[in-house]
Amino acid sequence: MTALNITVDGDGIALVSIDSSERPMNVLTEALQAELGAAFEKLAADETVKGVVLTSGKPGSFIPGADLKDFVSAHDRGMSAAEAAASSRKLQGVIRHMESCGKPFAAAINGLALGGGLELTLGCHYRVLSDHPKAVVGLPEVTVGLLPGGGGTQRLPRLIGVAKALPLMLTGRPVKPAEALELGIVHELAPADEVVSRARAWVLTNPQAQQPWDVKGYKVPGGVGPQAAYANQAFMGGVAQIRKQYSENVPAPLAIMSAVYEGSIAGSIDTGLRIESKYFGQLLSGVVARNLMRTMFINKGIADKLGRRPKEFAKSAVTRLGVLGAGMMGAGIACVAAQAGIEVVLIDATQDAADRGRAYTGKALARVLSKGAITQERIDAALGRITATTDYARLEGCELVVEAVFESRDVKREVTQKAEAVMPQTAIFASNTSTLPISGLAQASARPKQFIGLHFFSPVDRMPLLEVIVGEQTSQETLAKAMDFAGQMKKTPIVVNDGPGFYTTRVFSTFIDEGACMLAEGVAPALIENAAKMAGMPVGPLAQYDEVSQELSWKIVKQARADGLEARFTRPDAAPVLEKMMALGRKGRRFGGGFYEFPENGKKFLWPGLAKHFPLRPAQPDAHELRTRLLTIQALEAARCYEEGIVTDAADADIGSILGIGYPQWTGGALSYIDTVGIEQFVADCERFAAQCGQRFAPSVWLKARAESGERFYPLPKAA
Repeated sequence: MTALNITVDGDGIALVSIDSSERPMNVLTEALQAELGAAFEKLAADETVKGVVLTSGKPGSFIPGADLKDFVSAHDRGMSAAEAAASSRKLQGVIRHMESCGKPFAAAINGLALGGGLELTLGCHYRVLSDHPKAVVGLPEVTVGLLPGGGGTQRLPRLIGVAKALPLMLTGRPVKPAEALELGIVHELAPADEVVSRARAWVLTNPQAQQPWDVKGYKVPGGVGPQAAYANQAFMGGVAQIRKQYSENVPAPLAIMSAVYEGSIAGSIDTGLRIESKYFGQLLSGVVARNLMRTMFINKGIADKLGRRPKEFAKSAVTRLGVLGAGMMGAGIACVAAQAGIEVVLIDATQDAADRGRAYTGKALARVLSKGAITQERIDAALGRITATTDYARLEGCELVVEAVFESRDVKREVTQKAEAVMPQTAIFASNTSTLPISGLAQASARPKQFIGLHFFSPVDRMPLLEVIVGEQTSQETLAKAMDFAGQMKKTPIVVNDGPGFYTTRVFSTFIDEGACMLAEGVAPALIENAAKMAGMPVGPLAQYDEVSQELSWKIVKQARADGLEARFTRPDAAPVLEKMMALGRKGRRFGGGFYEFPENGKKFLWPGLAKHFPLRPAQPDAHELRTRLLTIQALEAARCYEEGIVTDAADADIGSILGIGYPQWTGGALSYIDTVGIEQFVADCERFAAQCGQRFAPSVWLKARAESGERFYPLPKAA
């Protein structure tokens, strides 16, 4: 056995320590499951062994979950629902044998126990958890499109009741030690260095351990079935809430509810386990779980570890940062940097403006303080790291300067030259522009190789994405330093090449513009917004337009025209709607109203005047068709960016679309959506919409050639 260390003491208590030598943490792989199964059988048959303590040899970590890198390829390998269910039955069998072999098993949980790790401990008769705050437990499978497949949907409800267990599985939220004890998930808390001895002490005094659900006459706490007190709220209300939140896009939450409901009324846990494995098989073999695991777990994990960073350069760190412009974006950058321990020089044209930018940190962190997630001492320390000033000479010693001033070439040129006059020669300069090409802005720089784009997203303290834009002359060393800075800021970076609008802005613009085009066609505004939500977008395109403001979009259109850019960059189909809204004085939320009204003491609502200026067509289109149209136009623009070399990595395109602009997670991202529906079907959708709506949907020769050859953005795994 390579992952288990087994010792038996003089009292006949076996200590099974899980320590996978080839991994930094124990992952519940098929190999580990097989080892555990073999070990449990041997220990159960050994008459000298009186009981077992199960723990981990990894400090601070028990088992954080299953092997998602294996799970993620299940769909593309052609795994059937029955085959996926069988994989669940294997783990269930290992745990079921452990709990029913007649010998007491206690879990000494020395740290993180999530997913299959917690399920393994639920099969033990007693659980002692480390009282360290990072020793959290939970069943987070729903976040990757799955349900607990090792008995979690059956044991947790039988242990603490359906009403308490169901919300934990539907949200996947981690549970800290004190709450785990209060809920009854674990029996005891202890210091990390005592969990094994406490678990051993329990085994010594409980030689005839049996799970409560294996005792004749056992009843689930709180009852089961439709007559239970919680049933209406948990199941009927829960289904309605899930459909509202996910529409028909994400099957895991309803599968969890079904497995819990059906399994709990089945009575026998063995029947419940078979029900669970059936639903697990349907999810693991499906495409949504593949999409979520691939993009939101595996590829995001690689990005967070700076996987696209040029490796030939030594790691760097920013100790002193300059931020030019103390508006919402600059203030947000300063706030996050100060929290990361970086000294910040925050510059604006007036001292009052600079001071207001610094004060943003105090206000933003006060909200975090109210939730108990930060201390006042940490807030004071962060504020102490920010120097608000108008004096560019204070940039001396800054390894990096980020400009976050108005989207004006003239203003950006001025601040670039003023900053470079005092910055160290080795420092790099970054623009936070969302639309203006980096190579053009770099013309104002005396050191274009050290010029790069760092496009943050607002609000910076809550949005995780950082779009790193490489200009024509940006050096690989500058890219490496920018990526290191992203790591310091705890941002998820994607790397894109230069061009008008880069990547995220281009894709986002197609979404809001398509909403405007639908409005011009006479589609009901509420139908437009609801179709977007049906697709899984967080808000509708008209609401998004109001947030970014029609005024800003109109300025971008006029700038693109003035720059002589290709017609497609002037947003010709949406421009007439923009122009009309500007003429009507409906410039967006910060101007008092746009497509929506924003009453001072009430919820926003669609502006009634839209009906007059954009009359409704007699027959309204199908909502599902609008949903597909909104997803398609964004994915098509992402494909164009890939074709043009703006993005060179499909994972970057997908991460950027989800984290940056809210493209639905269930799709896996804009390019994964194309693979999900099938590139042939996607091109057919584009051609249908091009005939109905205009040439903005026309697929390129390149994309049609990929469809003819069946070339995917993510190749299928090679057969073993």
